[in-house]
Amino acid sequence: MEPQNSSAVIEFFLLGLSDDPNLQSILFGLFLSMYLITVLGNLLIILAVTSDPHLHTPMYFFLSILSLADLGFSSSTVPKMLLNLQTHSKSISSTGCLMQVAFFSFFGGLDGQLLAVMAYDRFVAICHPLHYLFIMHSRLCGLLVLLSLCTGLLDSLAHCLMVSQFNFCMDAEIPSFFCDLPQLLKFACDYVPNNNLLLFLFAAVFGGLPVSGIIYSYARIISSILNIPSASGKYKAFSTCGSHLSVVSLFYGTAIGAYCSSSISHTPRKMMVTSLGYTMITPMLNPFVYSLRNRDIKRALWRLLRMTA
Repeated sequence: MEPQNSSAVIEFFLLGLSDDPNLQSILFGLFLSMYLITVLGNLLIILAVTSDPHLHTPMYFFLSILSLADLGFSSSTVPKMLLNLQTHSKSISSTGCLMQVAFFSFFGGLDGQLLAVMAYDRFVAICHPLHYLFIMHSRLCGLLVLLSLCTGLLDSLAHCLMVSQFNFCMDAEIPSFFCDLPQLLKFACDYVPNNNLLLFLFAAVFGGLPVSGIIYSYARIISSILNIPSASGKYKAFSTCGSHLSVVSLFYGTAIGAYCSSSISHTPRKMMVTSLGYTMITPMLNPFVYSLRNRDIKRALWRLLRMTA
């Protein structure tokens, strides 16, 4: 294969989920429906939080930012996949591929940081309830979101700089429906397996830190809940974390499952199916998790619907 600098490569080819035109039409309808549900659900959460004064609290502020991040995370890959399915095309320009890597890393990193921030919010609410409003003031909330944005930006910049250091080949066919970085790097002409260590380092820094924060927060939360004497008090305290725990399990469970399956199975189709879990299914389900388990969100959504009716 003829080596070319990544900036000189005209296009890459995304093999996608299927080569069958009939199946592509079915997949297009399915994924378009899922994407529209994702967009509508997350927009409704954002509108409900911003329009209802009762939801102008730190927890719901972070939830609205998380919904915005989920919108960006899904939109970084799904529209291009839908376009390729509709046009029966597999190509993506080198610039488009680099932009996918950039936005996917940014919004993915932002999602992880926000989940850690929301875990800290629950820790303060349960372990220090009398000082909650004093600790979680508006300035701290803004700083935590700004820190999450900066961390996501650093994550994106690190991955983009990594891609720019490699020479790619003109006939690179990526066995995925988006520019998945581990798959993309395998088509670098000067690729060596040890380069995966750099990816693991990025994952440990940008993924390990928020996971550590979540684990620490919930360790303290569980310890505090166990000290509550009544069973009803324990249930009430833990129920405030149920939605967040579900979202954390969805996000990290699908992502870890995808990358574990990619290391065990080398079948491209199976790896692509598992990738759908965290690129499409998780952002689609998050609004349902928070709205179905939260009375305040339900009331705000009903008020919003009555206002628009």
